[in-house]
Amino acid sequence: MTWSTADLHDAHPDAVQVLDVAWHSFGLHQSFAGPISTLLVFEDHRPVLAALGEPGKGRVLVVDGQGSARIGLMGDRLAGIAVTNGWAGVVLNGVIRDGSVIDGLALGVRALGTTARRAEQPGPDRSARDTVLGFGGAILRPGDHLYADGDAVLIASRQLTP
Repeated sequence: MTWSTADLHDAHPDAVQVLDVAWHSFGLHQSFAGPISTLLVFEDHRPVLAALGEPGKGRVLVVDGQGSARIGLMGDRLAGIAVTNGWAGVVLNGVIRDGSVIDGLALGVRALGTTARRAEQPGPDRSARDTVLGFGGAILRPGDHLYADGDAVLIASRQLTP
């Protein structure tokens, strides 16, 4: 890693937004970065599966699960699909399942925490893909750049250098 979120914030204080969320870190990649693709869902992992099934091309999937801690939006199977398809990371404003398995995968993941619960029979798909999201005191647009390390998750409208 040739950057840190602290250095990026110091070098570009007016160009970055810090996601003010108490993240839990999962996966082997503690630091990751890339352009973002956004997804708005509520307690439904199916849109997450569909998104991670696409070629990631080094992007980061940002999922606004509306802060729900009731249903896991990603487990080890979906995280494995993300690795296979070349996603740099997944950031979830929600919770995951199978955290200890995901810790062994070559992926960066930030989530609010973990749960054992999964959606039993989700209703109709009410998700929104590649839309503007707002959570953690930030506005996230498709194509923005995300930087995550042990200190923070930052959003910038363009790729940054320290």
